[in-house]
Amino acid sequence: ELLLDPPTVLDPATPEPLAQRAADIRFEHVTFAHDGGDPIFEGLQLDVPSGARIGLVGRSGGGKTTLTRLLLRMSDVQSGRIMIGGQDISRLRQSDLRSLIAYVPQEPAMFHRTLRENIRFARPDATDAEIRAAADAAHVTEFADHLPSGFDTMVGERGVKLSGGQRQRVALARAILRDAPILLLDEATSALDSESETLVQQALWQLMEGRTALVVAHRLSTVAAMDHLIVLDHGRIVEQGTHHELLHTDGAYAKLWHHQSGGFLVDTANGEAAATADRAR
Repeated sequence: ELLLDPPTVLDPATPEPLAQRAADIRFEHVTFAHDGGDPIFEGLQLDVPSGARIGLVGRSGGGKTTLTRLLLRMSDVQSGRIMIGGQDISRLRQSDLRSLIAYVPQEPAMFHRTLRENIRFARPDATDAEIRAAADAAHVTEFADHLPSGFDTMVGERGVKLSGGQRQRVALARAILRDAPILLLDEATSALDSESETLVQQALWQLMEGRTALVVAHRLSTVAAMDHLIVLDHGRIVEQGTHHELLHTDGAYAKLWHHQSGGFLVDTANGEAAATADRAR
């Protein structure tokens, strides 16, 4: 039934050739709503210069993941346009558009194939040496070399033989192997433990060098060092700036930061201290 359902996102009848692998992104007056729903974005304006590292933050439901899906053209906007390198993405072949982007979703897809094939999925013509190098950079080799057949181990349906953190590392290895000018990360380190996250973030910073990076994160500590932060709330950009600028503003971002960095624990501790004092009195 799914295969019989006609796709809603189609290539244009006469697509534009991809001019160059430019990496600046521009959302121009973008309005978007899911079928029958209220608009998520209305007249959204956002400029991302080539080579900039941008963090997208805000409360759940703010539109962060939807923005990444629109950039990938998983859905089409109702009005306005999205530009990459000065070209309207709706005028490009989908394959050309996505050749510009390395995407790491929160829940990466795994296939019932070998670990090597799951990484090679990002670039089918990659050599074994290139796959090994990408796996090293994403810290995949740390567990791959201990699997029964190493990189030739079948990972099971949806990667069931791998942990969530291991699947996430495979997705990062794909992004490294793809070597695209735009890097799109949607909660890319959410399934990792603290030690793994530290190692993978080092790899990500190296991967971001010379690339345009859009990084969606709920944990603000993962994007605090980005060049620029965009705070989304109900589809609107309510704040933007560097981490230190937004803390100084003491707005929505500062409230989220203080909550995540221990404000709740401090308040609880103060409350317990006050209750103890009352009992002593």
